[in-house]
Amino acid sequence: MNIMHVSRFGPEDGSPVLLLHGGGVAGWMWNSLRRSLESKYNVLVPDLPGHGQSADKTYQSHTDTVDALSQVLSCGGSTPAAVIGFSLGAQLTIELASKYPELVDRAMVVSAQAKAMPFTGLTLRALGAGAPLARNRRFARMQARELFVPPELMEEYIDTSAHITKATLLAAVGDNLRFELPAAWSEFRGRSIVMVGRRERSLMRDSAADIHTALPSSEIEIIDGCGHGIPLERPDWFNGRVADWLSLQ
Repeated sequence: MNIMHVSRFGPEDGSPVLLLHGGGVAGWMWNSLRRSLESKYNVLVPDLPGHGQSADKTYQSHTDTVDALSQVLSCGGSTPAAVIGFSLGAQLTIELASKYPELVDRAMVVSAQAKAMPFTGLTLRALGAGAPLARNRRFARMQARELFVPPELMEEYIDTSAHITKATLLAAVGDNLRFELPAAWSEFRGRSIVMVGRRERSLMRDSAADIHTALPSSEIEIIDGCGHGIPLERPDWFNGRVADWLSLQ
């Protein structure tokens, strides 16, 4: 099931760490974290379907993507893995850990929406009408600021944004807006942490609380001073937090 490009870094015999980016960006958002981990860990960085180097593969659904990610881990020869996901990637992390718990030994869920939104059809119609804006450099730069994309990654963001098709946009955002916690999340036995910025919308903070409540063994961290973009907004702190979390036995 070859539906996405996957970059691999670090020693092949290292413990696997899978990094799942958010919607509208690509694997490059993890460059700082990946560099901090690759001397010790076998780091897997996909470009999700429809994004980055997988732009020619239309995003179909969270379900299809999670099934493909399970194949990435199964073929790696060294499982289970630690999975770290941001935003859309955080939803995929929850689904992957819920559906394929044998492949995931720990899950870091960063800024995941976990409450289905009403009037999704109206939102998607408006989004579809505005899709051409993604190819406008000025608009892309405005969006990049919302995600705290640093200057050195700005061109990657603009290029990624310009190549996301309307079909991918509607499918990925549609599943994002409709996302609800799978029942099996409450049965996940690996180490897990739920993270959200204190300056994020109340919907996101409420979602983090719901994700934690559904899995009481998880940790929850509300990060002061951060909005929706913790890994890019505070990369040095985030990298250190990840390293500490991965080192826990």
